[in-house]
Amino acid sequence: MTVQWAASTVLKVSGFSKRFRRFKALEHVGFELRAGEILGLIGPNGAGKTTLFECLAGVLPSDGGLLQIAGRQIVPEERTSLLFYLPDSITPWSAQPVRWVLDFTVGFFGGNGSLRGELIDQLDLTRLLHQPLGTLSKGQRKRVLLAIGLMTPQPILLADEPFDGLDLRQTREVGAILRAHASKGRTLFLSIHQISDAARVCDRFVLLSGGHVCGEGTLEEVSALAATRTRTNSGDLEEVFLALT
Repeated sequence: MTVQWAASTVLKVSGFSKRFRRFKALEHVGFELRAGEILGLIGPNGAGKTTLFECLAGVLPSDGGLLQIAGRQIVPEERTSLLFYLPDSITPWSAQPVRWVLDFTVGFFGGNGSLRGELIDQLDLTRLLHQPLGTLSKGQRKRVLLAIGLMTPQPILLADEPFDGLDLRQTREVGAILRAHASKGRTLFLSIHQISDAARVCDRFVLLSGGHVCGEGTLEEVSALAATRTRTNSGDLEEVFLALT
């Protein structure tokens, strides 16, 4: 079934939990995704960020949790038309040249072929097109993966560590590319380890620590929450995160 998507649609995530034996990786995680925004998932190593993405995408079975649009529950079969998950540190089709990988993305995933040339230029992939994906450096491979994710047709892109392996200039350039895609209505949910990167590119934030959501909202909203809970009065996202976790 194809999910109908509109600018006013809000995807509500509620009650997501995941255990690995006695370890609670996620516990009753809930938040909202808004169409056309960049939502940042921030938290320390081990907070549950990757586990949450895998559960949302259906890669990993959750122990509980609902996805809803306008009060209607999204069944598992609908997730593939709603969400595309781009994991960190993967090398799909490693023996194939980058040109083949991009063409395959368009054909197999129903990707937007009109974006192919634009993303090749923006992500500086021209000189990499004939190289096998598995021979690329970490940063080069990350730029190819971002091109794959941005060409996919699903209205929500989950990207785990989209800036990992990029230098400062590349990080800022990729941030601008992501902003341009969000401005056209696509929702981007980014798991980001570096809080300074999240502060620069994201509209709102979900603060995750120990498998729990500690705060959600714009910088102003989470700053106000920190001030209420801990009397910390700061507009710096790093200070706010430390105060709430």
